[in-house]
Amino acid sequence: MAQKPDSSDLYTDDLAASVHAEVPSRERRPDPPLWRNRDYMLLWSGQMISSIGTQVSQITLPLLVLALTFSPVQAGLVGALRGLPFAIFSLPAGALVDRWDRRKVMLLCDTGRALALGSIAVALWLGCLSLLQLCLVALIEGTLFTFFYPADVACLPRVVSREQLPAATAQNFASDSLSSLLGPFLGGMLYGIGHAVPFLCDAFSYVCSVIGLFFMRTKFQQERTQVSSPIWREVMEGLTWLWQNPLLRLLALLYCGLSTPIYGYALAWITLAQRLHATPFVIGALFACSGIGSIAGALLAPAVQKRLPFGRLIVCSAWIWAIGWLIYAYVPNLLIFGVIVSLAFINVSIFNATQFSYRLIVTPDHLQGRVNSIFRLIAFGGQPLGLLVTGWLIQWTGPNWAVIILFVPQGLVALMAALSPTLRGTPFLSQLGQKKIEDAHWE
Repeated sequence: MAQKPDSSDLYTDDLAASVHAEVPSRERRPDPPLWRNRDYMLLWSGQMISSIGTQVSQITLPLLVLALTFSPVQAGLVGALRGLPFAIFSLPAGALVDRWDRRKVMLLCDTGRALALGSIAVALWLGCLSLLQLCLVALIEGTLFTFFYPADVACLPRVVSREQLPAATAQNFASDSLSSLLGPFLGGMLYGIGHAVPFLCDAFSYVCSVIGLFFMRTKFQQERTQVSSPIWREVMEGLTWLWQNPLLRLLALLYCGLSTPIYGYALAWITLAQRLHATPFVIGALFACSGIGSIAGALLAPAVQKRLPFGRLIVCSAWIWAIGWLIYAYVPNLLIFGVIVSLAFINVSIFNATQFSYRLIVTPDHLQGRVNSIFRLIAFGGQPLGLLVTGWLIQWTGPNWAVIILFVPQGLVALMAALSPTLRGTPFLSQLGQKKIEDAHWE
């Protein structure tokens, strides 16, 4: 379950290549609203449908494994296989996506995911489903997602203008939040109708994504010259570029420090709620509150970004993130628990939309896949460790003390952000994007 005046002269040459044909914003006509951008609406609607489908299968796949094997360990194995490809292929995937045709990558990945998920429904109808097939489907789906995601992120700056990236990012986060709210509910309902139905619906959702991508007209990257350098050298180019951007480097480390201690939040929520005598239905409602908060945060993000400078917004969000987590240890009843969950995820959604927008604004087109893959690996690479530590702390200290202990690294990271000269004095997000465009043009 991401500014400050960084040394822009380091990146002007790369950015100039991606905006060479643009003129300064004072000479350009205002961009039409996003809802009138045909290609963006095709991309956004297709990904929203496929995201809901993914959420449907993610809640029903472990249910199916349990029904087939009666083994929680094997259910966990299938889930782990889906996440394994990200840890293995994330870095080369980003480099390859920058080298390949991104649109073709996305079309092939979602076609493959449709076939993989559809095979579960076919095997159920034929009565020949096995654990081996479920493991292979999880591995294939996870691998294709690892290649699809950097291509999806990298194409967005080609579909909308840089000035509209914050609004488009917020809208994308809103749709993701909506899918996390609707997907589990629909998954349980469809699974009750028939075990094959949710997987057939997920396969259909990927078909919808393929159709939307097929009818888009925008080129997903600039013309590429033939490259012959080794893939590891291209990965290092992306890693070096990110590491030499002090603000992007700080954001990656900040995200890692805030998120790694709370990857086991679901387990912490469940055990805390059970101590407050919550029923399974109420626990589900608590998780739904996170979706509601995420939607509200995504809708509020553009307005907040216009009113707070980027650096101040990131620092405030980091402190709210850490303190919001600490409050879970002291919630007196389930009603306040739900309110805190909603408020916390409003903040998380704003934080994510803000750092994500900055990433897209400053990263040159030819590095988008690599930089975003490296950023995500830094930010999310601690997930196994976070889950392991959370489970161990809950078992040995109880959920309340586990929450308190896990607040400590988050508080230290928030303090690091507050004291960072890199964030101090960073202008508004819109000013950062505009400065990059104008510097690159006049260069």
